[in-house]
Amino acid sequence: MKRSILVVAVLILSVSMFSTVGAERTAAQGPAGAGASTASQGSSKLSDSKSGHSLNPIKWVKKDKGSKNSADSNGSRSDVEKKLTPKLQAQGVLPANANATDACAPFVALNECLAALHASHNLGLDFNCLRSSMTGVLTSADVSGCKSASDKAQSLHKVIHQLNPDADAKGATKNAEQQAKDDLKDLGA
Repeated sequence: MKRSILVVAVLILSVSMFSTVGAERTAAQGPAGAGASTASQGSSKLSDSKSGHSLNPIKWVKKDKGSKNSADSNGSRSDVEKKLTPKLQAQGVLPANANATDACAPFVALNECLAALHASHNLGLDFNCLRSSMTGVLTSADVSGCKSASDKAQSLHKVIHQLNPDADAKGATKNAEQQAKDDLKDLGA
């Protein structure tokens, strides 16, 4: 007797849950039938009170209009790096046997890599030490002689100060970042 009551109670509970879930799904689909298109658009009073604000969270995020043309977008970064390699080699910033693509691979932003390359060249610092300290990525390059090689990413200013405490880290960072901007501007990136 107790078993049959329990079975009936579970059956009633499952039927009521199924009908509730089915009703929610039907309501989520929107109105149907005559006048459905006007009902789904809402009344003019309701749309006027929203003042043009979208309820779609995707539209809340503003897209960067220049993101498709930036030097860090996937398609153009490799193209820019290929164009930068001979320019940087001619300036002496990049060794003749290296290329910008390999040198900048651990960096998220290309301008950070260029600033590190220029700072390395300007101050006579080891680029591998700068790269590993700025990105927190230890590559196959020998960084055993580096003072600040760590797995935490640091700013160019801090890394310069750690590698050469006597240098004007703030001025050197500003100069290197400007040189990086100029390089990218010359290429139209």
